[in-house]
Amino acid sequence: MKKLMQIGLLCAGLAGFGLVGRSAEQKIATIDFAKAFNSYYKTIQAGVTIRQEITDAKKEEEQMLESYKRHDGELRELIDKANDQAASAEQRDKNRKAADDKRAELEVDKQSVSEFERRAEAHLRAKEDQRMADLVKEIQGIVGARAKAAGYTMVLDSSGLSRNNLVTVLLYTNGQDDLTESIIKELNAAAPPGSLDTNAPAAPAATGPTNLLGTPILPK
Repeated sequence: MKKLMQIGLLCAGLAGFGLVGRSAEQKIATIDFAKAFNSYYKTIQAGVTIRQEITDAKKEEEQMLESYKRHDGELRELIDKANDQAASAEQRDKNRKAADDKRAELEVDKQSVSEFERRAEAHLRAKEDQRMADLVKEIQGIVGARAKAAGYTMVLDSSGLSRNNLVTVLLYTNGQDDLTESIIKELNAAAPPGSLDTNAPAAPAATGPTNLLGTPILPK
């Protein structure tokens, strides 16, 4: 039993020595990838572009909503006339039929708006996702090239969250080999004048539940 313990301790010691040896060969850097990504002028301009595209889509949708609102007002007026006891029964029947036709027209308007919203949201989200994926790939390439040139064996993302989304995966670094600022400087070395400006046309604020375009959701 004592001999087995000695062998076990010897194996553990050798394993530990191997880990120390391998650790000494590692050259590790860190980067706050989220900060680098958000500071990149192409990311900023992509955000400006998507907000402008949302504004443009919203203008088109508002024209459709105006038609919906107009038909909704006409329907309410026809319903009032159909319930007007001062009018003849014949006239009330005509107004009731006209109200039914207008209600069908209003339903077409509602479906058109919903279909437009669905297509616009899907289109805008797909474009945004593709832009973001392209930028991430581009930044990863720059980080990889820098790491290879400097002889780093790995670069860790200090902004990455653990599975509980409460703490970062990298719990501690002394910041000695942090590449964040130098990578941001490289990313923005060719930034055109004004490309770091985040200003963009803002869509009017809406009250109540809204969709991606920022417009109120129509009643069921």
